[in-house]
This record gives sequence, structure tokens and C-alpha cells, in this order.
Amino acid sequence: MNPRSPEPAERPPLSELENALTDALREFWWLHDARWYQGVKKRFGQDVANEINAEAISFVSRRVGSWYQQREGTPDAASPQELAAAVDGLTKVMTNDRMMRSHTEVDPGGEPALDTVITRHFALRMLRAARSLEGYDCPCLQMRDGWFQGLGVEVTDATTECMRTGGSVCRFHTETARS
Repeated sequence: MNPRSPEPAERPPLSELENALTDALREFWWLHDARWYQGVKKRFGQDVANEINAEAISFVSRRVGSWYQQREGTPDAASPQELAAAVDGLTKVMTNDRMMRSHTEVDPGGEPALDTVITRHFALRMLRAARSLEGYDCPCLQMRDGWFQGLGVEVTDATTECMRTGGSVCRFHTETARS
């Protein structure tokens, strides 16, 4: 990671910030988000709920990406390994393993690319239980775009498989900047 500014005072690694309270707060925040989405859908329709949901996740994700960048530095966008580590770190900031399981895979062919693979997604489970999965537009690309904007890196990111539309996993293919 390339720090953009001088290192502030020594900070504990993100893994040391984990505790039961942060785990619970993440889950409660996402529960709030789910109830909010359902309320907007009921009052104004699913199209409006999808639109506002995407705007909100984009905003929050830019802030999370910026916070992460200030704390950890800017990943070298030409390095899929550094970018993969940042995506894994950002995912851990916003969720926990009970909520979502994911990992990144750097392109084995040496291309400046990586795939993010999500094998468990709490939002889809909750939406299915609330009978709101049909018509739901996943804001995953808006979330990821917010992360990359907050990090200050340019990438091309696309969904290649989605559990909501019948895929066995959610998969995102990210082309990193070429050096």
C-alpha cells in the first residue's frame, strides 16, 4: 500500500479492532437497512426503494473506502494482490463472516485482474424471507464503486455471476489499472 500522507501515530491492525460489540453493531446496522428498505418499498414502491438503496450504499461505501485509505494507504491499483487485500479489508469493515462469506482470487494468468467471490450473502437471505427478492436490484456494484472511489483507484468492475438471478455465487471481475 502506498500511503498518501505521513503515517499517523501507530494504529492497531484492523483485526485487533474486532470484538463482539463491533460485530453486533454491524448486524444491527444492516438490520436497520433491511427494515428501511422494506418501509420505502411499502410506501413508495420497489423501484424507489432500489434507487434510494443504491444511492445510500454508494455514499456510505465512499466514506468507508476513504476511511480505509486514510488508515491503510492507497493500494497500488496496478497490483491485483494489493487491491485484493483492500477489497478483503473493506468487506471485513462492513460485514462479518456470519453475514457474508467472500474471498478474492487474483487472476492466475498474470493479467491485472481479480475476482471477488461471495458464497454467502445475508441480504439475499433476508430479502427472500421477506418475500422481496423478486424485483430487488443488488447495489453491489454501487458499493464496490464507492469503495474504489474512496480508495482513489480506477478500476473496471463487473458482475459476472449473481445469486439473486440464479448463480451459485456472486462473482465480480475487476480489471485493475495497468502500470
